[in-house]
Amino acid sequence: MQSQAKTVADYLAGLPEDRRHALEQVRKVIQQNLGKGFEEGMQYGMIGYYVPHSIYPAGYHCKPSEPLPFASLAAQKNHLAFYAMFLYQNGQELERFVKEWKATGKKLDMGKACVRFKKLEDVPLEVIGRAVGRIGCNAFVAAYESMLGPKGKPISLGKPTSSTKQVATEKSNSKKSNSKKSALKKAAAAKKPSTAQAAAGSQAGSRRAATKKPAANRPAAKKPAR
Repeated sequence: MQSQAKTVADYLAGLPEDRRHALEQVRKVIQQNLGKGFEEGMQYGMIGYYVPHSIYPAGYHCKPSEPLPFASLAAQKNHLAFYAMFLYQNGQELERFVKEWKATGKKLDMGKACVRFKKLEDVPLEVIGRAVGRIGCNAFVAAYESMLGPKGKPISLGKPTSSTKQVATEKSNSKKSNSKKSALKKAAAAKKPSTAQAAAGSQAGSRRAATKKPAANRPAAKKPAR
């Protein structure tokens, strides 16, 4: 549910007291742990945390006019939400986040990058704070770029590594190599007679050999009469 609010203050002011209080507390822990370089503002109708164009001019590949999203907070129709885009592109951090959250005994309702909760008591704030604080601005941008292909489109949305592009290239070369080997095998198989053909040829050869009389048993040629 996107808001038309222009500022974070206006967004929070338009919420019921209980929802506003919950988001304010999550916002506070994010601000306390957010790395240097990130900024807060309204983005996509939500409270957003992002890499500004002054640091990353290319912006978000889906919409370059928007700064690169890092995380968001929102009051949706049926729940409150913390969107952790920085976890979506980092499998190891995502696994760690889930493990730490569950260790608190609180239920985790999470999609690929969205953590849903009804009230503040459902959220282990310290887990969110630690997760946000572990990812610096430069590391986030580097991980994001490692997921982009030559045309600026994601080639992977799972666990990124610094060699993502290299892996993709190796896979492509491997497919080409396997395809070439398969073509050579098919060509060789086409030239090689089948088992049935070989058997038929062998039988025909045996029949010809059987009907041909040995030279020693042939009658001598008659001499012409004088």
